[in-house]
Amino acid sequence: MMDLPLFPLNTVLFPGMPLNLHIFEERYKLMMNECIEKRQPFGVILINNNQPDTSRRVKTSLIGCTAQISQVQPLREGRMNISAIGRERFRVTEFKYDRPYLYADVDLYPLLANINSQTINNMHKLKNKIQTYLKILEKAGQLNFNLAMLPNDPTTLAYFASVLLQIEPIHKQPLLETEDLSTMVESLLVHYRREVALLNVMLNPPEDDGFRGIFSLN
Repeated sequence: MMDLPLFPLNTVLFPGMPLNLHIFEERYKLMMNECIEKRQPFGVILINNNQPDTSRRVKTSLIGCTAQISQVQPLREGRMNISAIGRERFRVTEFKYDRPYLYADVDLYPLLANINSQTINNMHKLKNKIQTYLKILEKAGQLNFNLAMLPNDPTTLAYFASVLLQIEPIHKQPLLETEDLSTMVESLLVHYRREVALLNVMLNPPEDDGFRGIFSLN
């Protein structure tokens, strides 16, 4: 168990994911300065309502990811730009409200890497779907990625796939909360099949040739 300062966001942080923050609120200046001084990480959790994040009525996810500060750009009036990298998943055991910022007692929550023949087969399918997805995004002018840079490590690839998906945070959070790698890969395959199909339709809409066809509601 560890005592972890928390930064609620409307985004989901995964291990290996870069995070850039502009810190301007006094409570977060205090929090970040303490993290920098102690060289300790902070936690990122998805916030689910509009309550102040130090309120007992705030609703956040219980599974988050630690962020290790890698670079600090000091600005005027104590503001700063922070670059950090996602490190380890955690599970909140108890929120604390007696500081200017939210913090909690947390336990680390590592992803169980239960790799079997089915997992390996699904990993190959997922990698192919990721390549297709990246090619579609490149065609749409949204992203340019060297496919040779795709990670080979199964866990790293699963986290990369989660970060890459352009879906709402509320739909990404279940991926972060998945207990084991096999289940996570299965969920990712479902997402990628849907997203690839959707993007293909958006980029290649069917021509309206005036045909309405004959159909039955039965």
